[in-house]
Amino acid sequence: MNTIALYQLLAFLSTGGEAATSQPKRSSWSTTGSSREASEASSIKAQLKQKLQQRTKWTDQRDLIGSGFASTAVGTDHARGRSVPHRSKASQSCPTLESDRSRTDRSPHLACYRLVTAPIDTQRSDRSRRSIRSWFCPNQVPVSQTNIRSTLTVVGLSLPSLHTWTFLVNQVEKCILNIEFYLILKILLFIVFAIDCWCARSMGKPLENRGALKMRDRLKKNWILNTARGISADEVCSESISPNSFLLTELFKSGSRAPVPLKIASSAPDGSRRPRLAATYNTLIDLHGKAGKLQNASDAFAEMLRSGVSPDTITFNTMINICGSNGLISEAEALFDKMRRRRIVPDTKTFNIFMSMYASLGNIEAVLKYYHKMSESGLTPDTVSHRIILQALCERNMVREVEDVINKIIESGEFVDEQSFPVVVKMYINQGMLSETSMFLEKHCGSSSISSKNYAAIMDVYAEKGLWEEAEGVFYRKRGVGNKKEVVEYNVLIKAYGRGKQYDKAVSLFESMRNIGIWPDECTFNSLIQMLSGGDFPERATEFLRRMKDAGFRPRCETVSAIIASYSRKAMVDEALEIYQEMKPLGVEPNEVVYGLLVNMFAEAGKVEQALHFFSLMEESGFPPNHIILTSLMKAYKKASCWREAQEVYAKMKTLEHGPDTIASNCMIDLYAELGMVSEAKLIFDDLRKNGEVNGVSYTTMIYLYKSLGMLEEAIDMAQEVQKAGLLTDCASYNSVLAAYAVTGKLKDCAYLIHEMIARKMLPDASVFRSIFGIVKKGGLPIEAVLQLQASYNEGKQFAREAIVTTLFSLVGLHDHALESCNLFLSARTRNPLDSYAYNAAIYAYGASENIDKALNLYMRMQDAGLEPDTVTYVYLTICYGKARMVEGLRRIYGLLKYGEIEPSESLFKALMDAYENSGKHDLAELVEQEMKFRIHSPIGDESETEDDWDAYESETEDDLDAYESDNIDQDDDFSMNPSIL
Repeated sequence: MNTIALYQLLAFLSTGGEAATSQPKRSSWSTTGSSREASEASSIKAQLKQKLQQRTKWTDQRDLIGSGFASTAVGTDHARGRSVPHRSKASQSCPTLESDRSRTDRSPHLACYRLVTAPIDTQRSDRSRRSIRSWFCPNQVPVSQTNIRSTLTVVGLSLPSLHTWTFLVNQVEKCILNIEFYLILKILLFIVFAIDCWCARSMGKPLENRGALKMRDRLKKNWILNTARGISADEVCSESISPNSFLLTELFKSGSRAPVPLKIASSAPDGSRRPRLAATYNTLIDLHGKAGKLQNASDAFAEMLRSGVSPDTITFNTMINICGSNGLISEAEALFDKMRRRRIVPDTKTFNIFMSMYASLGNIEAVLKYYHKMSESGLTPDTVSHRIILQALCERNMVREVEDVINKIIESGEFVDEQSFPVVVKMYINQGMLSETSMFLEKHCGSSSISSKNYAAIMDVYAEKGLWEEAEGVFYRKRGVGNKKEVVEYNVLIKAYGRGKQYDKAVSLFESMRNIGIWPDECTFNSLIQMLSGGDFPERATEFLRRMKDAGFRPRCETVSAIIASYSRKAMVDEALEIYQEMKPLGVEPNEVVYGLLVNMFAEAGKVEQALHFFSLMEESGFPPNHIILTSLMKAYKKASCWREAQEVYAKMKTLEHGPDTIASNCMIDLYAELGMVSEAKLIFDDLRKNGEVNGVSYTTMIYLYKSLGMLEEAIDMAQEVQKAGLLTDCASYNSVLAAYAVTGKLKDCAYLIHEMIARKMLPDASVFRSIFGIVKKGGLPIEAVLQLQASYNEGKQFAREAIVTTLFSLVGLHDHALESCNLFLSARTRNPLDSYAYNAAIYAYGASENIDKALNLYMRMQDAGLEPDTVTYVYLTICYGKARMVEGLRRIYGLLKYGEIEPSESLFKALMDAYENSGKHDLAELVEQEMKFRIHSPIGDESETEDDWDAYESETEDDLDAYESDNIDQDDDFSMNPSIL
């Protein structure tokens, strides 16, 4: 029977189980069993003891110590992380495979010690696993504390010391043997050792990495309680110094100290032991601080001072960090003063703690103060110091100070920490300094090897700003040898492509990943699917969802909901339902966002029953209804004209925590506006205005309500109120106010609104230009000029927008604004030739502003450009001649009209009549009137045609307002319910 077999037999006796070998099955025994079983046990134990004594053959303690010190030195070096002399391969192997040739291998204790301290690598992990399992628990049955203690006592052995267990745990942790790690820890906790700080540190971190937080807390609690009671690990050992006790206890400690008896080690009057080292108190204070127990940490610090143990720099650093983490800035400063009074020199970490503490509070002045104090104290800032100061300065966009710090780092012969690169790049980008960003990356990234994660962080800064080209440049930049791209960089570049709407590039990058040897992960699929869904490519997103399933990944619920939202926006109801039905087979449970999207989709389609069906499914799934889903339900009732049901839903929303929101209230106002229920709509609007929740949609809906019922004064008051409140934020809200002003003839106010839009760099859309055409038509602009401007806008001709705005400003008398807008396209005529409508608008603008010479000069330039004058040109020239009293010019135009060289036009005849009247030629004005009656067969008539056209314009405007209100309410709902993209 060799050494390991003896220990396997010892483990068999300790656990009371069956042997791992193929021996006959024995009945279990215990120290309190029958006499026959007890005699068998005694016989086996006696044989085991005799075998152990025969194997040892040590006659005196001197020989034992002499042979033990060699192994002790080796074990101590491994425990302290030192390198050991080269040994033969046989002596480095695991104890289960070692031969019994050497003297040390013949000792079972030294074989156990070799098992603990021998370096374990991945090549021998399986062999070490078998050795540890067979030594501790051959059959993996529960361990009996009584059997372990009784068995070791019978054979003359004492329990292994705490250092033995700690060494063993460290080696098992290096080999990543999870099962054996928990097995050893279970035996250790079951025997109830008095845990010391070394054991707590060695075992606490592996437990935290494995997520076993409860077991970690149990270890810390064991150590804290025993430290407070004065109990140490030595007390579990025997006070006698026998050879076996020396091997099992002292060989696993540094040095060759014998265990100190409790009665000798007691220093307090009550017989309890107190820590005598500052490191013990430091660990205790740090544990209390990390547990959030500030009072316990303070008590431990006070006890340390009362016990006469001098605190060191680590002690004060720990206390300052705890106070700063709990927001006790004054206490941290007081500790710093106390530290200096005790003549304890602060180190770099002390100043780093203060810098980090004040940086988290946003006190940049204090951060700079301690940064300079560090240099004044003769200390050199380290990497953490530079990282903290750069982070604080970059967050406040202090470019000059950041560059000064970077220059000092370079002058000191160091490099900027790569974790600071994304922070500096973000500062430059926020300031719009893209060229400086490129220079910084070229200077600092080219000479150092940056990790893939930090490259991804730099790219993400560009991606957040939509700068996909710059992010692409960082991705494809030349790197050092061995610095390979990881999948996180591909994920960020896909995000950048999505922000820049470069969907084809994102898909191409995804397809190229496998060719390079990078396999997409779950985040890659989720980002790509959400990006395509946000770009309204639900079919392609669905294709990648299938590929994600085939790759063995489960999509996130946000990813599936993004596809449903995309189908919903495109009114593809059947496809959205198909994706919903695939959620459970994919292992994804629908949430309130998915149900809300389905309810809103059917509400948009006016299908109340289907919307109510999914609303019921949501409630059955345990999701309470929120404002967004109830608003979608109100929308469904509104489209079905079920206003009573909508009122019930609105009343239900009032029972929620914050009551109805602005979107729901606007939906009810819109419903009441369609039904002409003014008092009900005004009541909800007044509540919104009282609570400060009214927005542009609320005002627009009320303006539409008042205007549709002929309450023009109320509509004007509402329009002026929304303008003063600054709630005109988009073209639709401006258009509603324009309609209100136009109905009441406030054309100049309309022009001011258009100028305000342009000043805010808000480009008018098609609905606004339709309103402008109606305004200039109502203002008396010739119908030929209106049609010419409208045709140029519909055809998308260059400078059509500027010409329309110029004509509007000239019509209402805003000549300065008109000439400013006119100069925009006149200054570009050398590069881009102007068309007739642009020259006509410019002639009209200068003629209306009494600058006749400039207007006639433009007419001559128009002819030089090869453009023939049209009816609109002659109308505007007639106006100019009339204002200048140039009768000869009027006679020339009348002659061309009389002899048929100009197509007859009622607008031109009326312009000639007005011009002759302004020139005092009443007889000629009457002559032109007679000619118009003769040439124009239809009578001049009243303004019925204009009124009919304006009624048609009002009808179009009201339709635009209806679409605007519905779109705004729907967009708000969709925006609130859409999942976050990327």
